[in-house]
Amino acid sequence: MSNHKQTLLTKINEGKALIGIIGLGYVGLPLALAYAEKGFSVLGFDVDAAKVKALDRGECYISHIDGARIKKAVRAGNLKATADFARLNKPDVIIICVPTPLTAHHDPDMSYIVGTTEQIKKRLRKGQLIVLESTTYPGTTDELVRNMLEQTGLVCGRDFYLAFSPEREDPGNASYSTTTIPKIVGGATPDSGDLAEALYKKAICKVVRVNDARTAEAVKLTENIFRAINIAMVNELKIIYERMNIDVWDVLDAAATKPFGFMRFNPGPGWGGHCIPLDPFYLSWKARECGIETKFIELAGEVNRRMPEYIISKLQQALNERGKSVKGSKLMILGLAYKKDINDDRESPAYRIIARLMALGAKISYHDPFVPKIKRLRQWPEGPELKSQPLTAKNIAAQDAVLVITDHTKVDYKLIAKNAKLIVDSRGVYRKPLSNLVKA
Repeated sequence: MSNHKQTLLTKINEGKALIGIIGLGYVGLPLALAYAEKGFSVLGFDVDAAKVKALDRGECYISHIDGARIKKAVRAGNLKATADFARLNKPDVIIICVPTPLTAHHDPDMSYIVGTTEQIKKRLRKGQLIVLESTTYPGTTDELVRNMLEQTGLVCGRDFYLAFSPEREDPGNASYSTTTIPKIVGGATPDSGDLAEALYKKAICKVVRVNDARTAEAVKLTENIFRAINIAMVNELKIIYERMNIDVWDVLDAAATKPFGFMRFNPGPGWGGHCIPLDPFYLSWKARECGIETKFIELAGEVNRRMPEYIISKLQQALNERGKSVKGSKLMILGLAYKKDINDDRESPAYRIIARLMALGAKISYHDPFVPKIKRLRQWPEGPELKSQPLTAKNIAAQDAVLVITDHTKVDYKLIAKNAKLIVDSRGVYRKPLSNLVKA
């Protein structure tokens, strides 16, 4: 065993390794908190000065994380944050948790990983362990990150260590959290894998070691492609069954009683979040390099991307039946977050629906107890500056329609049913027929 490996392994096992985490969002912050609560010193890095200042004050900006935990970790001195990337030479371990979006042409946008690796490269020192958690195509760790870091003259597996461990966060999931979700680990070299495995065992309930970084990268894509394809299937079934006058929710309830061979997925307004709308196309892109077509993945993308238009078509039809058009209609969007009871609105289908309805001339308002205002988003930088409106009987009655896009539990659906002229429900909130209800 090399001296560098033994030194770092001892620090990890004794809880004395300084852990640096780049990216303090929905993945990085829960991970930083997990290590801080285990007694490790954690230094978080982020380009967003507002996040850094909030953490320095012991404040939390993610709705499903208990702010008291953040405050306690900060007061104990175990969790600190900085926007100064010159300090990247300090941590013994650096974990990369940055976004991996798609370009306008649905190709991987590697700019965040490349930019972050450049920052590490400038300060890389012997004995450091670098772990990439950002979801990406198989080969990124070996072909991109390793090659960039070895341009320093340091050698992976001898002078520094490199591994991939895919994040598996599910924001707002009350049953599973960062520390209770098994962790996949694959090293760029055997020693790198050993160190990464030891690192995650200090904070995570179970660590699953795989052969190499490529395998670990493929695991995450496989998980999310499985979900994307099944979401597309139930969305397509929803459209088919609607034409046949069959309630898809009744079908799913009954099908779910089968104790084997069936896993339930629910239809909705289209996919959203930081994983499902993006990750499958990282594999599609890499597969094209190998001369392979990914027909299932592309078809799932087509089905899921057209769901906002399906909902709008159902709205248009319902308004027409009431002698109105979308143009000039007052429409309230219920929910901006991509799923219920969180403030995560990344890639939310609500934004595509809002953009299309505004282009058609609708007057848009929205209500979301978790998203107080529309933020500037990568996918919609020119979006309107709207704030969440109170959900009162008066506000509801003033709308020509209310569109249920996110089924938050902190919403009075009875109040909506009583006062709305028209409800377009994309989430199956209303199971019984109502005179003012359209299921979409």
